[in-house]
Amino acid sequence: MASSQRRSAPGGLVYSTDAGRMCPACRQPVAQCLCASRQAAPPPTDGIVRVWRETKGRGGKAVTVVRGLPLDAAALTQLGTRLKTLCGSGGTAKDGEIELQGDHRDKVVAHLQGAGWTVKRAGG
Repeated sequence: MASSQRRSAPGGLVYSTDAGRMCPACRQPVAQCLCASRQAAPPPTDGIVRVWRETKGRGGKAVTVVRGLPLDAAALTQLGTRLKTLCGSGGTAKDGEIELQGDHRDKVVAHLQGAGWTVKRAGG
């Protein structure tokens, strides 16, 4: 294979004798890594929390989805835990949204409005 046809491998320096382990994304020492601070910032939203029921890709089972919360990952997980306790069901908080097993739109909307959020029921 000629050198012009070779693909360069992603990555780079992962360990340095001066600084120790290096972050492959920002190429800084792990203690000074900038990636965690970038991920901690909440995603941009329009200020309206949308709650809807979704069944796509779940074998017909309903899931209540909450999107548009301007919270970082830790606060989103904490709110997800409170909502799961309120509804008495399982769920998860990932990718900037909360998913609750079952159709709990009314409970979730009432709770979020009581907490001071602007909430809309979205979808069908």
